[in-house]
Amino acid sequence: MTQAPEPKTPASVIDAFFAKAEGAPAAAEPPAVPAEEAAPTGPVRCGQIAIVGRPNVGKSTLLNALVGQKVSITSRKAQTTRHRITGVRTVGNSQFIFVDTPGFQTRHSNALNKNLNKAVTSALGDVDLVVLVVEAGNFTLGDAKVLALLPQNIPVLLLANKLDQIKHRADLMRWLQDMQARHPFAEILPLSAKKPADMQRLLGVLDNYLPEQEWLYQEGQISDKSERFLVAEIVREKLFRLSGDELPYTSTVLVEQFEEEALKTPQPGMDRFCKIAAAIIVERDSHKAMIIGEGGEKLKRIGSEARQDLERLMGAKVHLQLWVKVQSGWADSAAKLRAYGYD
Repeated sequence: MTQAPEPKTPASVIDAFFAKAEGAPAAAEPPAVPAEEAAPTGPVRCGQIAIVGRPNVGKSTLLNALVGQKVSITSRKAQTTRHRITGVRTVGNSQFIFVDTPGFQTRHSNALNKNLNKAVTSALGDVDLVVLVVEAGNFTLGDAKVLALLPQNIPVLLLANKLDQIKHRADLMRWLQDMQARHPFAEILPLSAKKPADMQRLLGVLDNYLPEQEWLYQEGQISDKSERFLVAEIVREKLFRLSGDELPYTSTVLVEQFEEEALKTPQPGMDRFCKIAAAIIVERDSHKAMIIGEGGEKLKRIGSEARQDLERLMGAKVHLQLWVKVQSGWADSAAKLRAYGYD
């Protein structure tokens, strides 16, 4: 069992952050070394780390930042993440296996939300560390409900995200003291998922909790999900981002065709052609009209933006065809959930 180091006090972390923000030298802190430049030393480590939190708190943004590439979609809309998504980052002799979970649902009780909550609780059973993501300076009833679900026998690291939005040191200190009183967290880390230096610091902390064991994934692998899954997620991301709050969360994407072949004339960074057809599933005709838009313009934009992302992520030339289907009540049907990939 890996022995975790003595954690830094919240005060020392905050002093370093505000010193940098004010242009003053931080307290004695070892220089940050990019993880990829670190020479492999020490024992081989590998561990699973669950990223949990209430909906829309920044878990997927954090996962993408830690992995170094998009493996989980993001949007301002709650319930964007619906599956247990694994992201892998290998640094030196250490392999981090991150599990991004859906935000725990408390407001609705349909079959979809029960499925999402099951994904959260099942992810906690076999991990070495839990990272609870909250917004720095804020702790809601939703955060408290997630905290109450966490197992008592696994260390929990409290990650106070969006630290860059906190302007006054005293406010954050009072909040951190309140957090320490709420739960015996293994460590409390205020940071911003948008700052690469903070992500390198977080990886260094997480490395101390990885057990000594062989890697579970090949070096260079960043996820356990297929490209078909990636297609559905990217289309759903664009759907939510371009539809705003008008479109209900009960919309999903089903990939119905995925064919690939070698490009006759390879292009820089592209050596294959993928022909993809996907259906956007909604519950009402009015939702269908909303997605298609006037003259089909919104659906075309969803497809265009999704195609551009997929070509970059997959390294392939992509032809993407989208259409919209109405399946009333799918989100409350166990059979439909299984058919659409919600195990």
